Amino acid sequence: MKPLKRPKPESSPIVSSAHLVSAHSAEMSEFEFGLIVAGNAFHRWVVHCMAAAGLKELTPLDVLVLHHVTHRARDKRLADICFIMNVEDTHLVNYSLKKLLGLGVVQSTKSGKEVTYAATDQGRAYVQRYREIRESCLIDALNADESLNRDIGELARLLRVLSGMYDQAARAAASM
Repeated sequence: MKPLKRPKPESSPIVSSAHLVSAHSAEMSEFEFGLIVAGNAFHRWVVHCMAAAGLKELTPLDVLVLHHVTHRARDKRLADICFIMNVEDTHLVNYSLKKLLGLGVVQSTKSGKEVTYAATDQGRAYVQRYREIRESCLIDALNADESLNRDIGELARLLRVLSGMYDQAARAAASM
């Protein structure tokens, strides 16, 4: 007598808000849960990495603002930082800039009414140490899995596309 073959049970999506799942959005709900978990893990990572580099008690936004201010060694305006980082609440970025100014890792320059921000030598040194720790703790682990590393570029592209979709959906929702 042959053993009965049981059909594989369909796996249900792993979501944080089952009440939002419909036949048309199971994958999106699963993606959103993954985004929540990955976003929180990323925020925890940047804070711990920067603390290991020597700058403690920064928020994830503080760390990301410091990285952006250091980016390409060009002075940045508050509006430019907010635009590139897709942050609507300029006061949040402004608060981070004030905190970073107080720590001496960012400097401001005023030209007329315009204020620009740049990393100080000390700020660049912390960012360089962050990079070294990132290479050691994250990039080396990533390079151990070649297939994962190959998929990251496509994932980044998809995240940019979805970011645009969420922005458009937010505008549509705001007009209701």
